[in-house]
Amino acid sequence: MPLQMIGAPSDPELIRLPWDLPLEDWPAHHLVSLPRGISRHVVRFARLAGRVYAIKEISARYAKREYKLLWDLARLDTPAVEPVAVVTGRTAQDGSELDSALITRHLQFSLPYRAVLSGSIRPDTLTRLLDALAVLLVRLHLNGFYWGDCSLSNALFRRDAGAFAAYLVDAETGELHPTLTEGQRSHDIEVAHVNIFGEMLDLEAGGLLHPTIDPLAFSEQLVERYERLWNELTQDEIIEEVDWHRVDQRIRRLNSLGFDVAEMMIRRKAGTSRLIVRPKVVDAGHHQRRLLRLTGLDVEENQARRLLNDLDSFRVSNGLRHEDEAIVAHRWLAEVFQPVVGTIPADLRRKLEPAQLFHEVLDHRWYMSEAAGKDVGLDAAVRSYVDNVLVFKPDEKAIITPSDLLTAPDPLSP
Repeated sequence: MPLQMIGAPSDPELIRLPWDLPLEDWPAHHLVSLPRGISRHVVRFARLAGRVYAIKEISARYAKREYKLLWDLARLDTPAVEPVAVVTGRTAQDGSELDSALITRHLQFSLPYRAVLSGSIRPDTLTRLLDALAVLLVRLHLNGFYWGDCSLSNALFRRDAGAFAAYLVDAETGELHPTLTEGQRSHDIEVAHVNIFGEMLDLEAGGLLHPTIDPLAFSEQLVERYERLWNELTQDEIIEEVDWHRVDQRIRRLNSLGFDVAEMMIRRKAGTSRLIVRPKVVDAGHHQRRLLRLTGLDVEENQARRLLNDLDSFRVSNGLRHEDEAIVAHRWLAEVFQPVVGTIPADLRRKLEPAQLFHEVLDHRWYMSEAAGKDVGLDAAVRSYVDNVLVFKPDEKAIITPSDLLTAPDPLSP
């Protein structure tokens, strides 16, 4: 069977990679070193034309199945890595058959949960990590996706303004259904609990886990957060007919958790004067979609919310309340967002993505203005942020060069 690449690869150089070699034997000049979790398969990162791809060696059947599942998740607007292609028909130089390969696009500015928990993290960071992973599990289950292998290695986290967003990185054991049964959902959570507890114990045994983190408490807190969020999103609420502010409170709680309410189902409970209210919840993304429609900026939900708040402030401060929204957005992009990002020195722009940079500049401006008792202005805030904050941040987009690959230690090795 000849070599075949099935999918939508954007880089023709992908087909020229050494597919006749087992992935673990690929030459170093094709590879980059990035943090990764543990895997039952060989996984490597390759860089081509400035883009990084994750390549997993796996049988043809499961490569094609996972590729389709990842596309289904993308169609459902669920946070997961982007599938690129499946390579089949691989043959070694001695004529023996090699496993197929699944290619996904590496998610920039992301780290595996296992990698971030391998270092020293603050308690509030730990809480945000738990919340992000709980939200990911809920979103998957609302869309009828049974993961079957949630773990610290199979989930990525990415900064989303002041919070984190979690992404699925491995769908090999997943199943997509119209809806999940209670048994499927409960079993998926139990698998997540056992897997995460086991990986936490592994990190602890290797001396990689901060001594203040309790592996059992961490895994149990994830389940507790998941259940609270699931109940908030799906349970009926009985209210008195005159108690309509309870409905508004419910909607606000859902919005604060990152979910939008598409519609409310309200029915009268027989024999009483009470109403039963159940919201129809859709995935987070209202602010993302609005910002993308207005400006073309494709960012995380919390980042989008913050940028839109600044856009709305720009509208008011410039007397543009009655102007067309698209025109105001174009002016804000040209007069505020792009100048701020453009002011950042070129050698520092790789530290954070543009939306996160802008968000942090706005935060810095607020703190400076509070201290000064007046608005210090955006220009002063940018200069101060660059000189006093940004220069000390790690490069979140850094990629180790092939020459470093031979000497750089594995960030996950004990």
